Parts: sequence; structure tokens; C-alpha cells
Amino acid sequence: MSIAYWCILIAAVLPLIWVGFAKSGAPGYNNKDPRGWVAKQDGYRVRNAYNAHLNAFEAFPTFAAGVLMAQFAGVDPSRVNMLAIAFVGFRVLHGASYIAAIASMRSLVWMGGFACTIGLMVLAALKLGTA
Repeated sequence: MSIAYWCILIAAVLPLIWVGFAKSGAPGYNNKDPRGWVAKQDGYRVRNAYNAHLNAFEAFPTFAAGVLMAQFAGVDPSRVNMLAIAFVGFRVLHGASYIAAIASMRSLVWMGGFACTIGLMVLAALKLGTA
């Protein structure tokens, strides 16, 4: 498995890490109604960790598609790996800045991760366009 595939695995697990922060952030977690429990929380860390969890799920499909597109198109594996590693780094910083309520940093690192995904897709399209 290439480094980029490991990055897909890590990106798939990140939502579980962020929701772990949410669930452990306040007493009385109710697994019968997790969304209702989150909606009742006053602590910004719990809400932010849960929102980081949701955002990580939202970012995952396009990233995974970008990696698979790039590898299928025959993009240089070192470039794919570099963008995949950068994406994971940006997403870890995104979740951490979400939990810490640093909105400007959260937006910047979100853009960095999105740029990595777009980069993977563009490289795949350019590679296939020249074939």
C-alpha cells in the first residue's frame, strides 16, 4: 500500500478522533441520541469537536477520490504522496484549530487541505488529457 493509501486510511479515521473529543468533553454522553446530546451542550469545545467530526466526514470523499484519480491516471507517486501527506497534516491542524476555536487558522488550513484535493484532481485530469 502506498503512502497515499495510508493517508486515505488516516483521513477516514480522523472523524472518529474528533468525535472522541466531543464525547469525552462533557459528562452524560447519551449514545441513544448523540446529536440531541451535542445540541444541548453549552461547552464550545464539545460543539467544536463535533463540528470538526462532521467536517472531516465532509472532506473525506473528495480527498479519497483525488488520490484514486491521481493514481489511476499515473501521476508521479511522489507528488501524490506529498499532496496526500499535506492533506492529512492540514486536516489534523483543522480539527485542532476547530476544537481550540481559532477560526482564522481553521479557515486557512481548510483551504490548504482543499487545495491538496484539487491539486490531486487537476494533476489526474492533466495526465489523462495528455495520454
